[in-house]
Amino acid sequence: MTATADTDADTDDVTETETTTEAAAEPVTEETPEQPSRRPKLPLILLVAAAVLVAAGVWSTLEARSISAAPSAANTALTDVGATAEVNSAVTVALNKIFSYSYDRTDVTEKAAASTLRGKALESYNQLFAQVREKAPAQKLVLTTRVSSSAVQELDGAKARLLVFLDQAATRADSNSSTAAAAQLSVTAEREGDNWVITDLVPR
Repeated sequence: MTATADTDADTDDVTETETTTEAAAEPVTEETPEQPSRRPKLPLILLVAAAVLVAAGVWSTLEARSISAAPSAANTALTDVGATAEVNSAVTVALNKIFSYSYDRTDVTEKAAASTLRGKALESYNQLFAQVREKAPAQKLVLTTRVSSSAVQELDGAKARLLVFLDQAATRADSNSSTAAAAQLSVTAEREGDNWVITDLVPR
């Protein structure tokens, strides 16, 4: 009877030990709070960029409306079609003439400049053309300029401001070599009697 009791006690101890060992062997899984997944930053950047563009668009629209409502709404570039076309044509013809020359007839270009330029425009042009007059004969250079596009941005009575794009082609007669280039100018023109003259030329 005593031996049996001892055997049962030993069996219980072994069973308890195995249970404890199994429990210790099982991995303990602790619940951790979910970490927010890291999404690519690109969509966020694109959204921010889109917001900036939208804001810029809204600002531009509001700015345009405020300009239209301001006293400077005396700008008739869009409403006075006849005057806009007139100044646009006059400036186009003038620029084609004063920025085109042949090495053996620079005097023709200078006369065109004298009749269509005034003030700062004439002063800066004369300084530039003095170099042309000096170097063109030796290089046998022929320059042809054509206005490719122009727009009257402001027209207020007898004064206008235009944005002009030029295409230029230069040819050296001595080597028969040609080069092409493009230019962009801000032009200020003023009415002088029945004609429009250019008073300022600013490269852009």
